[in-house]
Amino acid sequence: MNYILSALIGIIIGSFPTAYIILKKFKNIDITEAGTGNVGAMNSYDITKSKLIGLLIFIIDLLKGFISVYLAKLLFEYEFSILMVALIGAVLSHCFSFWIKFKGGRGLATAAGGALILSIPILGIWILLWLLSYAFRRNIHFGNFSATLLTGALSFSSSEIMNKYTNPPAASNMEFSIMVSIMLLIILIKHIKPIKEYFLQQSLKSRKD
Repeated sequence: MNYILSALIGIIIGSFPTAYIILKKFKNIDITEAGTGNVGAMNSYDITKSKLIGLLIFIIDLLKGFISVYLAKLLFEYEFSILMVALIGAVLSHCFSFWIKFKGGRGLATAAGGALILSIPILGIWILLWLLSYAFRRNIHFGNFSATLLTGALSFSSSEIMNKYTNPPAASNMEFSIMVSIMLLIILIKHIKPIKEYFLQQSLKSRKD
């Protein structure tokens, strides 16, 4: 029952369509039909050119993950699996919000919010991998996709070390790997379209050259 309630907490909080509501209210823009259609901070900034709006949406989306995990921590057993269920629920419903016909953002800010409670070192690893990936290709989507994919791989290959720096640690390294990879898989699914577009652009560019 605790797992179900924890998942519901994450789903309800994560489903709040931050960018959609803010842009509708203050700019009369339907973000699902503007720009890339992504309901997140980066598309909001690209559409409005407002750093304030972009930052506000990023912070609220980050808080969705943080609050989901924090509430699960307060209400239920202090176990990795229960906290991760809340975070997975938040990321899933942020990416596929039932309020806006299952459209949504890409889940990175929400996942980062939960990681602030569960494991700052793992969040640091993702950021480091993102910086290296971005430096290699100078593309945000490539950085997001690569860092998420590599972090997922490390969750299996280095699960013992990564689990050690998780608070609370998972009951087993396999449990840690599976739950972390489920969350990262949701994020990767939302990045398939932009990464395909990026490689298509690179292919067309190389043909012209």
